[in-house]
Amino acid sequence: MSQSNPVTALAARVAAGEFTTLAWCSMADPAVPEHLVREGFDSAMLDMQHGASDMVSAMAGISAVTLAGKPCVVRIPVGHFSTASRLLDMGAAGVIAPMINSLADAKAFAGFMKLPPMGERSWGPSRALALTGMDMPTYLREANKFHLAIAMIETREAISALDDILAVPGIDGVFVGPSDLSIALSNGKAIDPNSKDVDAALDHICKRAKAHKKFAAAFCFTGKKANELRLRGYAMCSVATDSILLRAAARAELAIARGA
Repeated sequence: MSQSNPVTALAARVAAGEFTTLAWCSMADPAVPEHLVREGFDSAMLDMQHGASDMVSAMAGISAVTLAGKPCVVRIPVGHFSTASRLLDMGAAGVIAPMINSLADAKAFAGFMKLPPMGERSWGPSRALALTGMDMPTYLREANKFHLAIAMIETREAISALDDILAVPGIDGVFVGPSDLSIALSNGKAIDPNSKDVDAALDHICKRAKAHKKFAAAFCFTGKKANELRLRGYAMCSVATDSILLRAAARAELAIARGA
């Protein structure tokens, strides 16, 4: 796999042990992730679960980010595993699946992410062939290596099943959702992604991922948190979101304009 190919670059960097940043995009306009990766983010993530992206805007976003020279990842809605296959056909470098809570969830997700014999993904990567520059035999041989299947860990059930999830062939890594995890670990009493329970879970998840020779990633609200998790062994972290960055920049520049 070559890092010069945007679609394969993310898997190559993860395999090399490099830390990568993720531009978390909830807005549907493809210009947003494109701008962010051109400003230095290593990859972009289009959110179809809680964000505004649909299949049409996701395809446009994948193309915009990839043609800007960076890989694009997409988060699918809960349980929409067949959507993962379509996004790979469009040229996504990877897919994040939320609420992977069991061995069965992990197997179902991996099945739609990987071509036979590892999975049951059907053939039809017309846009992916164009964006990778690969011919069909090369893509068939290499796709399972560079399309990353990333399972979100955000519930008590997922932590209990963590080793089973990580052991599934075709699951490449896990992604911690700290807000949902904090709700689960507090039995619905609080949203606190910086709680002691979440912090302990972050260490546990990273340790188990490394034991299975898989990678750990996480959502981070700030660059400071992303750097902290980088130092704790995380391979990939988001840095805020498109809307958080937009609001922060607006507040800062308005304060300056008003003489604050």
